[in-house]
Formats: sequence, C-alpha cells, structure tokens
Amino acid sequence: MAIPNVKRFRAFCPTCNDTFSVMAVLPKDANADAYLADAVARHDHKAFQDMKASSFKVRVGQQKQVKKK
Repeated sequence: MAIPNVKRFRAFCPTCNDTFSVMAVLPKDANADAYLADAVARHDHKAFQDMKASSFKVRVGQQKQVKKK
C-alpha cells in the first residue's frame, strides 16, 4: 500500500552525469528546489555507481545444460 503524500523527484547529479530518484514527504511550505539541491549535494556517488554496476551485471559462460536421454 502506497503512502499518498510521498512525492517522487528525479534529480540530476553533474558528478555522476546521471539522474537518480528521490522519494520524500515535504511540508506544505517547504521549497522543493532547495531540498533537491541539498539532496544532490548529499548524493553518494560511489554507492550509486556500485549499485548500477551490480544491477546490470552480465552473466558470462553460463549456458543451459541439455539433459541427454
């Protein structure tokens, strides 16, 4: 079940040269642009690159074995 007041933002990190998702519940009077600027400043570049590399890992040398009768 989803939380109804969660907003999803796509922030761009110039160091990684890539976009990443930020999900947050902001108060009514909060400035979203200031929050996103702070989120980009706190962005962990090494962890983000490691996560991307591990999720797109190519499996090499594993082939389906055929059962012989």
